[in-house]
Amino acid sequence: MLRSRLLKLSSIAVAQRAVLQSTRSIPARSASYRCFASQHVPVTHKRSFGQPTPFTHPNIMKKGEVTPGIAFEEFETRRRNLMKSMPANSVVVSLGYGTRYMTNNIFYPFHQNTDFWYLCGFNEPNAAMILEKDDSERGYKQTMFVAPKSPSAELWDGPRSGIEGAKEIFGADQAYENTGFTRYLQKVLSSAKSIFMDSPGEQPTLLNEASKKLIETGLKVQTVLPLSKLVQELRMVKSTTEIEIMKKSGLISSKAFVEAMKWTEPGTTEGQLWAKFDFENRVRGSTILAYVPVIAGGPNALSMHYVRNDMELKDGDLVLVDCGGEYNGYASDITRTWPVNGKFTEAQRELYQAVLNVNKSCIKLCTEANTISLHGIHNHSVKIMKKELENIGFNVNSWDLERILYPHHVGHYLGLDVHDLHDLDRSRKLKKNMVITIEPGIYIPFDDKFPAKYQGIGIRIEDNVVIGKDEPFVLTANSPKEVVDIEYCCENK
Repeated sequence: MLRSRLLKLSSIAVAQRAVLQSTRSIPARSASYRCFASQHVPVTHKRSFGQPTPFTHPNIMKKGEVTPGIAFEEFETRRRNLMKSMPANSVVVSLGYGTRYMTNNIFYPFHQNTDFWYLCGFNEPNAAMILEKDDSERGYKQTMFVAPKSPSAELWDGPRSGIEGAKEIFGADQAYENTGFTRYLQKVLSSAKSIFMDSPGEQPTLLNEASKKLIETGLKVQTVLPLSKLVQELRMVKSTTEIEIMKKSGLISSKAFVEAMKWTEPGTTEGQLWAKFDFENRVRGSTILAYVPVIAGGPNALSMHYVRNDMELKDGDLVLVDCGGEYNGYASDITRTWPVNGKFTEAQRELYQAVLNVNKSCIKLCTEANTISLHGIHNHSVKIMKKELENIGFNVNSWDLERILYPHHVGHYLGLDVHDLHDLDRSRKLKKNMVITIEPGIYIPFDDKFPAKYQGIGIRIEDNVVIGKDEPFVLTANSPKEVVDIEYCCENK
């Protein structure tokens, strides 16, 4: 019996060696094939990575995915499209973020540079990627710099994907310890014709003082070109995969709004409602809230970005909530306004319906067929808002409307960032599979030139919309916004 067991173990070892040898024989530049090759290697010990992978999180990821829901091929296409747009002998330097600190050694939850994430999916701190355009079949060489595997560091800070993970999962032709970034950058700068790279500003990155000095002294100013705007152009129109993830993100946050409306009652606090949203989003799959929410009871809603969220919600007031979760990297951004006690007063209902009519009118314009921009939709919203206010007794001029009552834009781009594509203006015509917000609002100050019964009321209604060819798709349609639906939701606790 012992002899047969030894023979069986021997045959398994031979099979394992054969698989390992075949894996090692994969050509160095066949990144699309090499990626995930180890899935076919028998696992003899538990592997660890610094983020979810199909090995460690089969409950949320499929074989071949780099991040949940997005396959290696999509990241490869993004890099290839970027490098195709570059002149010959160009180099892209994309910087991931480092850890940011609240105080001393107490850190904030890590959030990656979204341009960097869009190109490779690597979601660990202190990393960078250099893409060098060449004549290979792939069209470029991908080199990554990451924190190495380290038992002592991982004992405290958790697992890392390491150098081999950067090659195996994220498609790097070469990968090095992040301490070698400056040295490799110097080598690249000496031979490249054009360098595309962004200044990180105040964000921590691998671009330290030594590498900054290297760039300043080693290059002519005109050879360093901005990268982010080129990446944002690629991010503008979402892929089918991205739309599916954003549908899920919108659905999760919409359900959180339903639960929050049912839970709200006089005497609860803005902070408790914040906690309710955080819970309801996370329990459904969001990793974090996409931004610090606005939970504004009563006249607190007159401040656009009220985020203290520390007051009691009072009977007879409205509460304006601007909140959204982040799911698999993609943000949702929803605003709803509802009565704390579950019933709109007559004045609240009239003003709310005015804003809702503007919201619905603007959403109808969100198609490619309408050949309109976000600026165009905003201009439309101002005209409709003025008519709606006149219908309920306001007499306002354009200055008061656009500077006091409705001082913000009707919408913005949405995606990996809440305020997505910050370098791209809102004057371009909307195309199919762009994603935007539509968020008209009205904020009536305590000023007697406005009707007294509406003073102190702030209302905003915000939806997330996928631009369609002929019909828009509202990602946040499951979040109640009709008066009857909100009151029904608030009553059924």
